[in-house]
Amino acid sequence: MDAKLNTLLKSFTPIGLCEMDTVKLMTRTDTKFIFNQNRLVQVLEQLNKSYNCFTINNQTLSTYNTLYFDTDNFLLYRQHHNGKLNRYKLRHRNYVESDLSFLEIKFKSNKERTFKSRIKHNLTNGFDKTAINFIEKTMPYSAHCLKPNIWINYKRITLVDMVNGERLTIDKDIEFINQERVLHLPNVVIAELKRGNLQNSPFINLLKKMQIQPVGISKYCMGLALTERNLKSNNFKEKLLKISKI
Repeated sequence: MDAKLNTLLKSFTPIGLCEMDTVKLMTRTDTKFIFNQNRLVQVLEQLNKSYNCFTINNQTLSTYNTLYFDTDNFLLYRQHHNGKLNRYKLRHRNYVESDLSFLEIKFKSNKERTFKSRIKHNLTNGFDKTAINFIEKTMPYSAHCLKPNIWINYKRITLVDMVNGERLTIDKDIEFINQERVLHLPNVVIAELKRGNLQNSPFINLLKKMQIQPVGISKYCMGLALTERNLKSNNFKEKLLKISKI
């Protein structure tokens, strides 16, 4: 499947890290979709005239390894589950092909806007002084209370509309790893459209025609709900059922 996708994505105009930096969208609106991987080729075949494809070392699929942090009682997860607005997530992400690592904080405001802050950081020795300062200036929590709890790994396709300034990420081969279990979702694709404003989008228009509806979902919350036996997840029941059907 990856070879077929790489061949298809070669029909897109390639862009590199420099061009990607012009569409960082650290403040944005996110719209997410879930669908079966067997529909991915059909989606991509209709997007190459509207989007460029991020390509590095001649590869169009990038490997992401992400470690999420939370308190001992999963406060960040529970806030999302309970529908709290103005909430945070903390993660360390390794962009494998680019050989880059960042400590990242995402803040979801009560205006449905996402704000992302990040610093370059190597996690080998835990949080250093720079990381602790970054966390405690950006989040209302002590860095010492935030512990690693789940790895989320996947392969990502990144498409960019350089005209409208939007970024589309398509994640496949999603894998969750924590102390409880390892769970691989080979058929699930999660697509996320990141826009500065709610302008007209070729991707949104295409998925409407394909009758694929947007869904509010967090890979972090989904991963914990699927792998942690004792966590409350009833508010995610409909989304988890959708995933199980895929």
